[in-house]
Amino acid sequence: MVFDPSPPPFSPGPRTAVVFFERRELNQLLRLYGRMVAAGEWRDYAIDGLTEACVFSVFRRATESPLYRVEKRPALARKQGAWAVLGPGGMILKRGHELDQVLKVFDKGRFKVVD
Repeated sequence: MVFDPSPPPFSPGPRTAVVFFERRELNQLLRLYGRMVAAGEWRDYAIDGLTEACVFSVFRRATESPLYRVEKRPALARKQGAWAVLGPGGMILKRGHELDQVLKVFDKGRFKVVD
């Protein structure tokens, strides 16, 4: 066996920081998700950790585009708020500094999903 000192064909570059949810934030999101699944409104979710944001997406069916996305963008924390709820097509439904205030857009009676 011959030892090859050359680097592997793929060598990862410097690691970049990934934005992600804290445990408390993830608990709030999953509590809302559980409530909406019990109501029969949502069926699937996805979590993406990116370099500038993290996204919690909810779906009616796994094969469709997301119904709603809850985004955390720390770069906007001092400006318009790090949190945003986006609807279909990327329309911003609510933006703010605190997650619990932003999630109020899903409160019963204030919001209804129309097919």
